[in-house]
Amino acid sequence: MRGWARKELFDSDTVMRLGVDVGGTFTDFVLLDDETGDIRVNKCLTTSGNPSDAIEQGMLELQQTAPNVIAELDELIHGTTLVINAIIERKGARTGLITTRGFRDTLELGREIRYAPYDIFAEFPQPLAARHLRLEVNERVRADGSVLQPLDHAEACAVVRQLVELGVESIAVCLLNSFENPAHELALKDIIATEAPGCSVSISYEVLPQIREYERSSTTVANAYVKPLTDKYLTQLSGRLGALGFGGRLFIMLSSGGVTSVETAAEFPVRIIESGPTAAVIAGQYFSHLFEQPEMFCFDMGGTTAKSCLIQDGVAGVVQTFEVGRVQRFRKGSGLAIQVPVVDLMEIGAGGGSIARVSRMGTLQVGPESAGSEPGPICYGHGGSRPTVTDADLLLGYLDENYFLGGQMQLDKTAARRGVEEKVAAPLGVSFLQAVWGIHDLVNETMAAAAKTHIAEKGGNPNLVTLAALGGAGPVHAFGLARKLGAPRMIVPPNAGVGSALGFFTAPRAFDLVRSHKTALDKADFGEIEGLFREMEAEGARALRMGGTQESITFSRSVDVRFVGQGSETNVDVPDGDFGAIEQKVVRAEFDAVYEKLYGRTYPNSPVEFVNFRVRAGLPVKMLDLPKMSGKNSDLEAARKGERLAFSGRARDFVPFSVYDRYRLFPGAEFAGPAIIEERESTVIVGGAAQVTVDEFGFLWIELE
Repeated sequence: MRGWARKELFDSDTVMRLGVDVGGTFTDFVLLDDETGDIRVNKCLTTSGNPSDAIEQGMLELQQTAPNVIAELDELIHGTTLVINAIIERKGARTGLITTRGFRDTLELGREIRYAPYDIFAEFPQPLAARHLRLEVNERVRADGSVLQPLDHAEACAVVRQLVELGVESIAVCLLNSFENPAHELALKDIIATEAPGCSVSISYEVLPQIREYERSSTTVANAYVKPLTDKYLTQLSGRLGALGFGGRLFIMLSSGGVTSVETAAEFPVRIIESGPTAAVIAGQYFSHLFEQPEMFCFDMGGTTAKSCLIQDGVAGVVQTFEVGRVQRFRKGSGLAIQVPVVDLMEIGAGGGSIARVSRMGTLQVGPESAGSEPGPICYGHGGSRPTVTDADLLLGYLDENYFLGGQMQLDKTAARRGVEEKVAAPLGVSFLQAVWGIHDLVNETMAAAAKTHIAEKGGNPNLVTLAALGGAGPVHAFGLARKLGAPRMIVPPNAGVGSALGFFTAPRAFDLVRSHKTALDKADFGEIEGLFREMEAEGARALRMGGTQESITFSRSVDVRFVGQGSETNVDVPDGDFGAIEQKVVRAEFDAVYEKLYGRTYPNSPVEFVNFRVRAGLPVKMLDLPKMSGKNSDLEAARKGERLAFSGRARDFVPFSVYDRYRLFPGAEFAGPAIIEERESTVIVGGAAQVTVDEFGFLWIELE
């Protein structure tokens, strides 16, 4: 039994949920008994060829310690990197696009902005639909929704047949102004069903009925590109789970921080692009509420990447547009634009499996290439030959080669040292110690620089944040990151190595919808807008009920408003009830208040207009009650495993670190660094001049001096 779990077996009449987070290197499992709060965890290597292999393996391993648990599961909540990996690795379906005549090249024209204006060699990502697979039809809808040119049915049929002859597996449809009048897109959907019955189809009116032609086209094509792959994976996963005896409901994590049914995820896979990383942010949001920490910096470092999010006043921000598949990893504008709600997380660095090498400039470089799970770091002994961050952490003494994954995986320290010496130290002409510390410290320095920028952009102060460390590699690097940030404290939850999977249990079951309809505030028909809201609410209810739920659904509404002529909008919440009964001056006052808070001033005499209308449909949130530690043990020496020499950045040498068994720590336990706290899924490194306290839930509170 590990972490918070206390019972030997789970009772058959309790409600049980399983969170499964498939990462680039490891697949994490958290099993929760809702009645008692008891938690079991597991971790196994991700099977990149078929992620469901690792899911089945991990669930069977859990069942060895909790007999018949698979059959007793009520819910399985899954976060996956399948969609984003398919886009980055270009492993999606052969996709065609049907668009209005004259708009064939929208995907390549984009916003006509160079992300690196002084780099004549700057490249842009290739569209997911090749140009010869992008065909046009004669039709035209005006901005107000009226039809200027009817769809030519015969031509549309010929275009669909042409795409079939070209071997497309999925078709995206994105016609001009279809968000105001979808008649032509819906007609094309029917034609595709007739002319290409085995072909997957995505129309922009269903995927993203919103203005901005490039973003709408890019998002719809991305949905079409990954839809067949996602549908196949989720169908296969559902079948394998059923064969294991699972009879509960399967939910998928949304990029926006909610969870949805497997049916909705299969229909709109573009909404689960950031499915996995989002869970860590939702966990951090829960910790922020639990401990009343107004400024929390959530730091999740796994085997492939490190991501972060600033949580302010218990809320993680949500953005409406983000990028995937960047040509230059940290260059905004170098990727494919996707316009769906996404938790505002930022990739700030490499992961444990990121490869260290000498750049063409003769300097040390870590990442972005990762060894992943296959072959993995050199020390895994699975055929890896290039040194990684995990190899460096092992050689610095931070990891115990005999206790990785609780001793289930023996690490090869000799091979790791040989790799660092041959591939990094010798080419750079530096000592082994300089090379191995350089790898670790460079990662921390890179993450700190990116984190400071991220925090500043959100109006935060790095000297005030509480850093929450999650992920297998997060607790190893969090102390060094916190010191470089100037953060006064950090917290590490129990089972931090699978901590992101805990976020599945605190995420709302929700679905976000948006509809564009540009109209001036003083000329808007509020009754018509109320009808629009009700249509969206009905659509949201259908999406939530795909999973078979009969629970009551709640709705929250908001509008995107801007000054007439502005290029961006400000989101404003609107009161519950009939929108038609709201006075214009109430909406205007709310907009001015939000705008002034964001930008310091407003312009009350300038006219404003509605652009987008938004609805979030949600089911009741299942609260998570963390169990408190029993406190039976009170002997700190009994939790102390001994000492291990590990590298100290301040001393620039190896010094003795006290090593503690996290499972034997107790509420109120206190000790000073330098210290190493070990648990099965992760290791916490605490440098000197720091104080560690264990709270009643088993969280480590580390105060930096």
